[in-house]
Amino acid sequence: MKKILLIILLAMLGFVCFVQADYDQTIVAATLIMEAGGEYHEGSLDAVYEVIYNRAIKKNQSFSEVCLAPKQFSCWNGKDIMSAVEKASQHPRWNEAMKIAYEDPKTNYTMGADHYHADYVRPYWADSLTPTVKIGLHIFYK
Repeated sequence: MKKILLIILLAMLGFVCFVQADYDQTIVAATLIMEAGGEYHEGSLDAVYEVIYNRAIKKNQSFSEVCLAPKQFSCWNGKDIMSAVEKASQHPRWNEAMKIAYEDPKTNYTMGADHYHADYVRPYWADSLTPTVKIGLHIFYK
């Protein structure tokens, strides 16, 4: 009986881990679309993912925690998560974003950046970091 309970518990734990991973990747893909889906410069989606990935490693957080942290990715500010994901999933680049979100970065477009902003704004933190590259409308920093 204990073995059966253990098997059931492990199966449930595996399911929860799978669901969390799927949730993280969906949030990442939505972030990629909402932050850079309209940019078609080489590496525009990959570069945003690199920032998410680098922050997750640096802060020891899940991808969804990084993406949904208050005031970190402006695309989420004041948005209902489910509505935003639904809208993002209708974007023509959704499948591309999901593919990127399910893999470790295979690129280093940003040279290790963990911050970025659009070139038409100047956040207070920009002067304290080192710019690494500009891709499309985004300037990346570390």
